[in-house]
Amino acid sequence: MYARLLPTPVQSAFLFGPRGTGKSTWLRQRFPDAAYYDLLDTGEALRLAKDPGALYRELSLLPAGSWAVIDEVQKAPELLDEVHRLIERRDLRFVLSGSSARKLRRGGVNLLAGRAVTTAMFPLASAEVSFNVDLGKALRFGMLPMAVEGGNPGEYLRSYADTYLAQEVRAEALTRNVGAFARFLEIAALRNGQPSNATNIAREAGVHRRTVESHFQILADTLLGYWLPAWKLKPATRQVARSKFYFFDCGVARALTGRLPYPPTREELGAQMETFVLNEIRAYLSYSKLDYRMHYWRTYDGAEVDALLETASGFLALEIQAATRWEKRYNRGLLRLSEALGSRKTTCLGVCAAQRPARWGNVLALPALDFLKRLWAGELIR
Repeated sequence: MYARLLPTPVQSAFLFGPRGTGKSTWLRQRFPDAAYYDLLDTGEALRLAKDPGALYRELSLLPAGSWAVIDEVQKAPELLDEVHRLIERRDLRFVLSGSSARKLRRGGVNLLAGRAVTTAMFPLASAEVSFNVDLGKALRFGMLPMAVEGGNPGEYLRSYADTYLAQEVRAEALTRNVGAFARFLEIAALRNGQPSNATNIAREAGVHRRTVESHFQILADTLLGYWLPAWKLKPATRQVARSKFYFFDCGVARALTGRLPYPPTREELGAQMETFVLNEIRAYLSYSKLDYRMHYWRTYDGAEVDALLETASGFLALEIQAATRWEKRYNRGLLRLSEALGSRKTTCLGVCAAQRPARWGNVLALPALDFLKRLWAGELIR
């Protein structure tokens, strides 16, 4: 059991996170005395979907202030009307977990009108394992709990990919052509961390461009990935405007490419390193309740910064490399960005697989674990 950093809510909350991140384990640990409804139990999900009022009849017997947990609430979104009534009339508190927001975002679903905060769970963060991270293994197999602690992470991740297609895509009828979606998944995973080009992906997958856009929306709704938008410094500046799509975990991305049995190539390592570091930043921002938006920056002549955050204390710019030695050429995008920002305070950091930090003018290159320790200590973003 790892000491997860997700704060325990004090009021009703939606808890979203991809399958396998440890939501159910965390819920049972933090709310051991709560009334618990597990909608992964098909019988329980069908019972409550047929008669949502049963939830009110059963939980209205609890004292005011009591907690109730509904795990995988997207299986029966009809229950949210009853949850709303129980919050208003019986003063109960709920944690409503889900691995997909798709059904909950459709029109007509009661999202409790602000009576529940929204929070998220991520794969294991480096701080949750006391920074005892084998970087090579993390880039190859990711940080899902069962991939970190299990004896055969490759087998687990292959099963994870198959389970996603079977339980999230086929069972929820998210698309009519599961075969075409599986081909799209492989191509999207191979392009992990690249600026999106729906036309090219559609050509490779043999589907229409609109289908590709719909499939990316499925990935975002089922929390398998997220968009990193481009940041435009000035309205008149010519810059790359396409967003990048990143998968939520290195290991899952590799499982979807079918390359788990093989050592990562040099090209793969670059995208995997970016995925690993950016997902740590996302977890840190979420668990620390910091509402900063993350972007990337790239000019048409190829100068790029992998991550850019505007914080209360200034800009933080990151160049992320899987190389074991920082090279001067990696500073190009950071220096261009710093110049463009002018007098605004900008911290330029490199993150890599080197053993020791190094200073290159106003660029500080840090080993990945050094960066992560400073991040979670609150030294970089606050």
